[in-house]
Amino acid sequence: MPRPIWSGAVSFGLVNVPVKLTTAQSPKDVRFNQLDGQDGTRIATKRVRPDTGEEVPYERLVKGYELSPNRYVVIEPSELDSLDPVASRTIDIEEFVSLDEIDPLYFEKGYYLLPDKGAEKAYALLAKAMEETGRVAIARFVMRTKQYLAAIRAKDGALVLSTMLYADEVTTAGQLDLPDLEKVAPTDREVKMAEQLIESLSSDFDPARYKDEHREKVLALIEAKAEGQEIVTSATAEEPTRVVDLMAALEASLAAAKQSRSESKSA
Repeated sequence: MPRPIWSGAVSFGLVNVPVKLTTAQSPKDVRFNQLDGQDGTRIATKRVRPDTGEEVPYERLVKGYELSPNRYVVIEPSELDSLDPVASRTIDIEEFVSLDEIDPLYFEKGYYLLPDKGAEKAYALLAKAMEETGRVAIARFVMRTKQYLAAIRAKDGALVLSTMLYADEVTTAGQLDLPDLEKVAPTDREVKMAEQLIESLSSDFDPARYKDEHREKVLALIEAKAEGQEIVTSATAEEPTRVVDLMAALEASLAAAKQSRSESKSA
């Protein structure tokens, strides 16, 4: 079980629910070190001046914000410290909203809120009330000198907190160069075929069905090379072909999907 990384209380109205914050996600990746290809020695990263090649000691490093090319403003640590939000042990709920009003683009990282000792009943009450109303709490809290915007929702009796991006950190569709739908509007028949294809590929979401196949292949490669096996590289992946006849592609895709479904049922 993950260890708590923060403790405090969820506050709404005059109610405080003591909680502990634990991570809900553990992304897995294969990390490599840089080595000297001649003898396998690990390479150290050094901070050097580009003009002289001189290594700069850590105590001489300062923070600089680039205003324009090669023009910086230096900020002292004490100046940044003075701007830190006031330390708090409270997750302050500001309002409740419907989950479907929040675009998933705003969600950042997920955590579980666990009840602290003696707070089990208040915790269960908040989780039950939120689940019954279908509401999500929008809150702010401070962790490690940084203030976070967060969404709290009830899931299977637990409170799940997701840190969120602010509005100016999310790119909206209106900022993109999207096609003019009036000029490229699909026909009713094409829309109907696309809807049928979507329906034929629809099922209940089961995250266990999906594996990080690339990571598994990388780990298998590492294990094989560590055992001294000879590795044979595979052919380069083919480039996807452009769809010339959209209707024909939809019909072929729908037929293939139906055949796949039929084979799955008979298996």
